[in-house]
Order: sequence, then C-alpha cells, then structure tokens
Amino acid sequence: MRFISLLFSSLPLLLLYGCQSHPVQQKTKTTTESTPFSKTHPDPHSFSRHDLVQVNHLDLELTVNFKEKILEGFATLTYKKVDAEATQLSLDTRDLKIKRISAVNGSKTPKLNWHFGQNHSLLGTELIIDLPHDGSPIKIQYETMPQASGLQWLTPEQTSGEQPYLFSQSQAIHARSWIPLQDTPAVRVTYDARVKVKRPVKPVLSADNNDQAGADGFFEFSMQQAIPSYLIAIAVGDIEHQQISKHVTIYAEPPVTEAAAYEFAETENMIEATEALYGPYRWGQYDLLILPPSFPFGGMENPKLSHITPTVIAGDRSLDSLIAHELAHSWSGNLVTNALWQDAWLNEGFTTYIEARIVDAVHGEDRMIMEAALAYEALLAKMKTMPVDQQKLINPTFSIDPDDYFSAVTYDKGRFFLEWMEQQVGRTVFDGFLNGYFNHYAFQSITTAEFIDYLKLHLIKKHPKKITVEQVNTWLTEPGIPTFFNPPTTAKFSTIDSLVAAWLGGNKSLQNIDVSKWTTQEWLHFLRALPKELSLTQLAALDQAFNLTQRQNSEIAHDWLLISINNQYEAAYGRLIDYLSNIGRVKLIKPLYEALMSNPSLHNLANNIYQKARAGYHPIATSQIDKIVDYQQVLEN
Repeated sequence: MRFISLLFSSLPLLLLYGCQSHPVQQKTKTTTESTPFSKTHPDPHSFSRHDLVQVNHLDLELTVNFKEKILEGFATLTYKKVDAEATQLSLDTRDLKIKRISAVNGSKTPKLNWHFGQNHSLLGTELIIDLPHDGSPIKIQYETMPQASGLQWLTPEQTSGEQPYLFSQSQAIHARSWIPLQDTPAVRVTYDARVKVKRPVKPVLSADNNDQAGADGFFEFSMQQAIPSYLIAIAVGDIEHQQISKHVTIYAEPPVTEAAAYEFAETENMIEATEALYGPYRWGQYDLLILPPSFPFGGMENPKLSHITPTVIAGDRSLDSLIAHELAHSWSGNLVTNALWQDAWLNEGFTTYIEARIVDAVHGEDRMIMEAALAYEALLAKMKTMPVDQQKLINPTFSIDPDDYFSAVTYDKGRFFLEWMEQQVGRTVFDGFLNGYFNHYAFQSITTAEFIDYLKLHLIKKHPKKITVEQVNTWLTEPGIPTFFNPPTTAKFSTIDSLVAAWLGGNKSLQNIDVSKWTTQEWLHFLRALPKELSLTQLAALDQAFNLTQRQNSEIAHDWLLISINNQYEAAYGRLIDYLSNIGRVKLIKPLYEALMSNPSLHNLANNIYQKARAGYHPIATSQIDKIVDYQQVLEN
C-alpha cells in the first residue's frame, strides 16, 4: 500500500499512502502496551494460534445491506492441524455479531461449541471454536457492525455517482472487523465468495470474475492464489469497467472512468517492465479500482484489483508512480509477504525500490532521480522528529498498533538500503538476486531473519568485499542513514535552488522564470525550496505568476495550501475549504489540519471545515484528525 508518496514528506500510519499500503500518517506517540499473549502466540497482533491450527481456504457468502450498513452471511473455513493434538481453532474478530457456528459434513451441519476469549480494545475479541472430530470445515453465521473499522459506507452524495458505495480497507488488522478469520500476514488462504446486492450496484473483490454481469443480484468470485487476510477486499457501488490493455481493466464510477483510463494508460508498460526485471506476473489480471475521494490512502495493493485514490488523476500522468508502487507489491508484499508487521519494511521497502525501477524503465531516469531526491529530503527531515528506535528498520520497541510500523523509514530507508546494495554489486547482479529471492519465497510469508539468512548465502557470501554483514547491520539496527550511502541528487533541483535564491535576492523576477516544461516533481521541489516565512506580497506575487491557488494537481495544491496556512495567506482559504471538503486521503489532509491547529487564530476555521467535512472521511482518517482538532471538546462546546 502506498502510504508515503515519493512526492510528499508526511508520514503515513497505515495503510496509508502505500501499499501502502496502504496511507495513514504516523501517530505522534507510539503505543507500546503489550498484549496479554505476546509471548505465547506466534503473532503478537493476532489471537490466532496458527502454530496449532491453520486456516487455508475461506468461502464467503455475503449479503450487502446498505440500509443497515452491514454485511451479513457466512464464512466457511477449511483448515489443517499443525499440532495433531490441537482441539480448538482461535480466530480474530472485532465488532462481529456471531449467530451460529456449525460443522459442514455433507448435508449435516451440527452445531459446534464456541466462546469468546480474550478481548482487547485495539485487537478485538478472540473467537474460540471446538474443532469437529472429523476435521470438517467450520461454518460461521455472522454479521458486521455499522462501525466496522475495515468498511466505509458512503451515501450517494459522498460519491461521484448516483448510488451508495461500500469499500473495505483490511490492512493491517481490519479484516477481522468484517470476516472472522486468522488475521495475521503469516497465514495465507485461497478464497471463494458469493455476494448478493440489490441492483443497480455491483460488487467487485480482490479476486477473479470482476467483469461479470451477475444474475439476479448474485455475483461469484474466486481467488486461487493464497493471500494473507489483509489483502481480502470488497467494494460495492455504481461501478463500470473499461479494459485498457491485455492485463488491465479500469473499474470506477461512470464520471471517473475515462479520466482514469487516460491517466493510467502506462500500466501495461509497467507490468512488462517489471516482468523483464523480476520475472513473470503471477496473478492473471492487474486491474485498478478508482475509489471515491474519501479513500484514506494513496493506494492499496489488493491482488487482481488494486484500490486507488482519485487524487492521483492529475491529467498528465505525473502521479502514476503510485500505480508503479501498487503494481510492485505483486512481487514484494503480495507474493513474498512479511510474516509479522514488525517486519513491514520487507513489504514496503522492497516495493518502494521496485517502484523506482519501474519509473526509471517507463518514464526515464530523470523522473526517477527527482522522485528519489524528494523522498530522501523528506526522509531526513522526518527522522529528525522521530525517536531513535523508530529510525531503525528493525525497531526494537514493540507497538500494540501495527500501524505504528509504517513510516518513512519503512518505505524510503528500506528502499535506499536496497538501492545501496544495488550500487555495491551492480544492477545485473542485484536483479538476479531479487529474482532468486522472489522465486524462492513465492507465496510465502517470511521474517527479516529469514531474509538476512538468504542475503548472506546468496549475495554477501558471493561478494564479500562489496557488502559486509556489519554494513547490513548498520542499515537494519542503527538510526539515521549510514555515512557510506551516496544519496540521490539532481542538477534540475540545483537549478531551481539557484532560481529561488535569485528571486529572493531581487536578481530575478518570477515572470522571467521559465516553468513551461516543469514537471510535478520540479514544482514540488520549488515550493519546498521557498523559505518557511514569506510576506503576503511575496505570496501574492507567486500566486499571480503561477496560479498556484487554483492548481488541480493534488500534490502541488497541498504544498501550496500548507505554505498559505503557515503564512496566513487568506486568498487561498476558499481553495483550502474546497480541498479539505472533497479529499479524504490522510496524507494530504492531516498536515493541513495540523498546520491550522498550530495557529490559535485559525482554530475556528479548522473546526468549521472539519465539522462539515468529517462525515465524508473514512474512520481511519477521523480517528486521527478528531484528536488534532480536539473534536470531542468542539462538540461539547
């Protein structure tokens, strides 16, 4: 999931930008509360005892109820005993109403004994089921709650179409809020689903058969490759589709389809470029679902149907690096998965590196290096505000909330670690190493320790004078960036720095700066190269020369609005209100609320905007921004 864009400096919490995915921005304080079972369970973020019994297939039968804002139906679990003496199956749930649990043995469905076990405010409630003596599949009748953290229900007014909309966001531990299962990345399942809806809405899932017409409101789906629970996804709405290439179909609400088809036209070229680097694409279709603007992340790498924010539809394909990121997850994350969320860099660091290689292959080295330089500058700035342990790829501080493991370090320090290894041994050798890695661990979930063992055997041992264990340990266990890394630089940014200095010094007018061929990346560097404090006269001059307040590119608009807030440039406030009222992507809106709340004179503006916009935000977004604007206190007043 793309939680952190290479084009932006803020930090995601999960899911978010990302993978990524996919993103929410990092909390200001890491939650280090221990779990009651952290030493007895294989995954400290799951009640699952998959070391005893492991689910391997899921059958879903769901009815979508927009009126009540619930999913209701059945989850049937097929499993295997890892421990022959095991007598119970432990599952993760959160806010699920369990109605009946039975064994499935032909036409017979005898009830099974079950009870709720431990409960945790964040992790949910353990569901413990006595196993059938004959190993029969287990069928659970249940329904979700309207407040399910992994689902968002939208009214027609909150979408681009004329129908209500539902979409899921399961990463990291939100799948348990809409399916009773072993909600850990260590467990991989195949799944089939049968979904009933009332016309004219249509469901799509992270599975095959999304192009079906459906009969009498029933739709059937199949995911034949084994995936972790966080990649199970559903969306329901006024969704049409348009195939744009061999592997790629766009799914979107009708007003968005054409623009998305144009914006993401390079996706097939990205697939071909990645296959040339890292081997065959193993998932069949690679389709894109363009979600309503309330989607809190940039993208989410759900296999066969990546979920994408509409905020990257810029009209010039300048923000399609996000597509490269979600596609890269088809190798790093979806194919080879971190077994624990503490090792999230195995998903996101690898994916961010591959994203850069895709951008290089499809859009050229200039753009790749500019995006790398933006990311590196943002990473350094963010690490200055982070505790020492959070600056390490292997963070020794346990957090009860797995979202805390998603940060600029997870994405970009992980990426630069891989880039450093590439620089040491050369691209040809490093690409061969990655090919072998993806093949060796295909459709498996692994830990950092397993990766290091593979790295020592297949790269360090073969090139001992180019990469050492000590250098690798520095990357993994030390804060900051190693001094032996050569950071990315570009002459284009140096030229922009000189232009900014000349304007500020009175030696060059804005009208004499030729921006006719500037890319989004150059605009972002230009805005970030400006001093933090600007006069209203300077701001008005910038706005008049470059029409910054009216920019529709969401990334450029964000940076300009942040500058406007910090310098109280009121001419941009109308655009700010519109921006915050129509976008729910946490990466873009959270820093703007933070900037507003940092100035007491702007608190009323922030609160007024938020009270009107909040209903259209995803729960993942409101859970963070409520705290920023002190929403409860606002209600009480």
